[in-house]
Amino acid sequence: MTDAVVNAEENAPGKKSKLPLVIGVVLAIAGGGGGFFAVSSGLLPFGKSAESEETHAAVEAPEGVDSGETAEDIAKLAFIEMEPIVISLRKASGIKHLRFSAQLEVDLIHQAEVEKVLPRVVDVLNSYLRALELEDLSDPMALPKLRAQMLRRINIATGQGRVRDLLIMEFVLN
Repeated sequence: MTDAVVNAEENAPGKKSKLPLVIGVVLAIAGGGGGFFAVSSGLLPFGKSAESEETHAAVEAPEGVDSGETAEDIAKLAFIEMEPIVISLRKASGIKHLRFSAQLEVDLIHQAEVEKVLPRVVDVLNSYLRALELEDLSDPMALPKLRAQMLRRINIATGQGRVRDLLIMEFVLN
């Protein structure tokens, strides 16, 4: 052969390996399967199966509260109305007032016990609300946080499990 033919055969590109393509396909399948598992098991909040919703509801329900309440269960509830509380909040530009009123959701069997300690509940809420500053109330997520803190304090004052929920009826700054 001539030198021109020999050089062309030596410089010809070799056959490319398909190993990167195979590894890419295997990793894509494994990633898709892992993502499906994470979503269907509830590890990621994007999709929920019926089974994971039931499990999630059972886990999130507070102690002593059935997440699948029936009309009969709701009929066994009582709501104890609290007197409105007016709190003075100090700010550099002057004094502002917070008007707060709420109702306590209790089971009928605990209604009398909670009504007996209602002055203690008002005292606990009054002390907590007076400790707040105006900046604490300016956050858009302030009300759910305050509600959770107040409910925790109410449960300490009344005894764990007696008050099911705190229903905020009025929360006005002026």
